[in-house]
Amino acid sequence: MPFGYVSPEQQMRDKADYARKGIARGRSVVVLQYVDGILFVAPNPSRALHKISEIYDKIGFAAVGRYNEFEALRLGGIRYADINGYTYDRDDVTARGLANLYAQNLGQIFTESMKPFEVELVVAEVGDSSDEDHIYRLTFDGSVFDESGLVAMGGQAEAVANRLKERYRDGLPLAEALEAALFALTEPGGERFPANQLEVAVLDRNRPHRRFLRLNGPRLERLLSAGSAEAEASAETPAVPPAPAPEKSDTAPTAPEGDIDTGSDS
Repeated sequence: MPFGYVSPEQQMRDKADYARKGIARGRSVVVLQYVDGILFVAPNPSRALHKISEIYDKIGFAAVGRYNEFEALRLGGIRYADINGYTYDRDDVTARGLANLYAQNLGQIFTESMKPFEVELVVAEVGDSSDEDHIYRLTFDGSVFDESGLVAMGGQAEAVANRLKERYRDGLPLAEALEAALFALTEPGGERFPANQLEVAVLDRNRPHRRFLRLNGPRLERLLSAGSAEAEASAETPAVPPAPAPEKSDTAPTAPEGDIDTGSDS
């Protein structure tokens, strides 16, 4: 056996560990469905370098990891969408097609390059109803996962996802969905991110044509205030105690006055 030989299995494990460590160093990103579409939330103090972006009319993109790597993927996805939408039809550009494109690129880079991409992606498409929404999560090795309802990636993704599941339910209004996302992204005992350190966007199914919309400034602050008020009201509402069970009587129950209905016609 030649000196320095490493088995293919060990090479794949080393690459995977390297990529996971790089992704875990960043902050988490949360993507979840709400009553009118899909919400993206990411802690991001930069106003110029975005983790969340628009790809096409109904398709959004979110990423964690190395910015230069996922930015190259984002630009490639935009070119793919523009060419296919112009050549065929705008409805032919789908999140599934983009997810397949990204999976091929990431898988090829992972197997053939010495260094894999340290990225994790979400490609989401909003439909005319919540049943037609699609959220695809892609990992560094090109694996694709069809998610339902919510997804958290990057940083302590498992812990963030568990906290998000505590607050998430189907059909959340936007303010409550944003509050649930912030609850998940905030470590227990830690301070919440202020509005100027958050990157928030939605795919709103009620908007015509381009469904992607960034939320910032006064509009975001109003949503944060509304979500906090809803959470405080829910916490202050006392739970209704269960009704006491009726006491058992030693006497036999008496029949009501009149004839007893036996259920028969005779």
